[in-house]
Amino acid sequence: MMNELSLEQKFKIAMYIKKIQSLSKNKTKKYLIRILKEMMIKDNLIKYFIRKSIN
Repeated sequence: MMNELSLEQKFKIAMYIKKIQSLSKNKTKKYLIRILKEMMIKDNLIKYFIRKSIN
């Protein structure tokens, strides 16, 4: 199913949880912002390659 995580993704989530639990509140916020930016960059790359493959 499309909305389920793979075993590898579940492992990554567990690693993120472990890292976040060891951070202070302020560091957790900064980490979250960094991860969100990385996700947006990844989305932009995917959109770019989709557009490029269509043309």
